[in-house]
Amino acid sequence: MAVDVNNAAVQGNDYMDVPAAMRAIDPAEPGGPEVLTIVERPTPRPAQGEVLIRIAAAGVNRPDVLQRTGGYPPPPGAPSIPGLEIAGEVVGLGEGVEPHWLGQPVCALLAGGGYAEYATVPAGQCLPVPKALSMVEAAALPETLFTVWTNLFERGYAAEGDTVLIHGGTSGIGTMAILLGRVFGLEVIVTVGSDAKAQAALDLGAAHAINYRTEDFVECVAEITGGKGVSVVLDMVGGDYVPRNIKCLAEGGRHVSIAVQGGASATVPLWDIMRRRLILTGSTLRARDAAFKEMVADELSRTVWPHIEAGRLRPVIDKTFPLDRADEAHRRMEAGDHVGKIVLTIADAA
Repeated sequence: MAVDVNNAAVQGNDYMDVPAAMRAIDPAEPGGPEVLTIVERPTPRPAQGEVLIRIAAAGVNRPDVLQRTGGYPPPPGAPSIPGLEIAGEVVGLGEGVEPHWLGQPVCALLAGGGYAEYATVPAGQCLPVPKALSMVEAAALPETLFTVWTNLFERGYAAEGDTVLIHGGTSGIGTMAILLGRVFGLEVIVTVGSDAKAQAALDLGAAHAINYRTEDFVECVAEITGGKGVSVVLDMVGGDYVPRNIKCLAEGGRHVSIAVQGGASATVPLWDIMRRRLILTGSTLRARDAAFKEMVADELSRTVWPHIEAGRLRPVIDKTFPLDRADEAHRRMEAGDHVGKIVLTIADAA
């Protein structure tokens, strides 16, 4: 079915009043937050196995900021429009997608395209929006939930009773790690940049919150754990944090890198790693193929979604901004004052 070039709505058995053009944010060049302006782009069409979503809300994440500044280009085949997670209604189906998807409220992990009115995504990367959540809350789930699950629990093998150290404790990743840790029986230690953020982390369920500006987190972890150390460190800093993190690990501990905000290189004590049988690992998510992301979505639907549906886990929302104020959302992200997720509202996101 072809899209009418005059912007008339597309209608048919597999579509629900879809216009040919949409509002989006798609900067032509890297730059500061001021490049995040509204433009018109063709509404994408779902390929085989994909759905088209009318977006109600989109999460804002650190990789969006890096993409805007030119430091994190989209992977091959991904849209140049930023945005890695959305919530909305399925309004179009690609070939081979079951009809029951049409009209369903979903949230989804994207490789890009979330800062817009419509986006396409493989159906297997979608999860139903629980009745307990608003669209804003649902849009704040996929990126952080997929990231924390695959890194803390799968690569880091965190299990009930483990003590773990999470840096950036009040970021989107940090708050999700606290929430998942509370649900799955972990003792979560976080680092934060102020006493107010420390209290916020404790209020969410962290067992301990260390203000890294006034305390040495290595010494604090040793004191908290009685010198034993933690089972897992989830690190988004990199650089000179890595050897300090290694000092925090217990024998057989796992160090999982998910970002390099403090530097992409580190010097590590190899003999200590060998002697204490430590594991250093890490991963990125955006460039992974659809099959991997669909597998994770299936795991989350079985292991985490029942807790969300029961109201035991809901994302922490810091602040929302309409799409045409995405520049303000990025400024807030870069300032580092947020606690939880920043979300863009595109349509009715109640």
